[in-house]
Amino acid sequence: MRVIAVDDEILTLAGMERVIKDAIPDCALSCFDTPEDALEYAKENRVDLAFLDIEMGGMNGLELAKAMKDVYGKTNIVFVTGYSEYAVASYEAGASDYLLKPITKDAVAKAIDRLRSPVEAKTDKMVRAQTFGNFEVFVDNKPLAFSRSQAKQVLAYLIDRQGASATTAEIAAVLWEDREYDASLNKQIQKVISEMMKTLRDHGIEDIIIKNWNQMSVDKSKIDCDFYEFLNWNTSAVNAYFGEYMAQYSWAEMTCATLSQRTQFA
Repeated sequence: MRVIAVDDEILTLAGMERVIKDAIPDCALSCFDTPEDALEYAKENRVDLAFLDIEMGGMNGLELAKAMKDVYGKTNIVFVTGYSEYAVASYEAGASDYLLKPITKDAVAKAIDRLRSPVEAKTDKMVRAQTFGNFEVFVDNKPLAFSRSQAKQVLAYLIDRQGASATTAEIAAVLWEDREYDASLNKQIQKVISEMMKTLRDHGIEDIIIKNWNQMSVDKSKIDCDFYEFLNWNTSAVNAYFGEYMAQYSWAEMTCATLSQRTQFA
């Protein structure tokens, strides 16, 4: 279950995070202190459940709930507030529940039992990344087509990082190494990342990407990758390497050199 918590009070948000993790230990939880950041996240990731403060600067919780429902109609909304007068408005906004601060583990557990929309289980799809030779991605053995080559390159770079996080500025530096990172380039890289996430989401595999604040990484456990198998000294993967690694990307040459060096000791 993918869950978000939104509150513009940092200390309150930290408390919500602890309680939610305690009540739903197996959820994937992301926390945001601005509704705008939360909405951007929801546009790129299917959110099953959102705990939203109502009174926030800029967009309030009721407005955020509506915007999130427009993105994915089955997102369950639980409002968390210190003011009881919003109860009627919250249910009119289609909320599953309405909790008064400070929330407790028991209150969150009861809210889970009252969700309006059942949480859809994700289908386990086999994602295979081929890095030897040219970089390609396969979903259930069918090649994944990206609308933009740069979106594919972002995924390649994240896979190359083996689960380590990369900021948007770092990714932009890889794709446009000669350009200064400014507002214009930030906007461009955000579009590319959005295109990548849309492609993954359209194929039901967006959960291979872990996003938090201004950085992202891949979940290695959800990808079958020849590169990763090579690093584990899988014999078939080592034998499949013939000196080419993500050949279409110049930035991959360093990893290629490392792999070639390792084959001398295999």
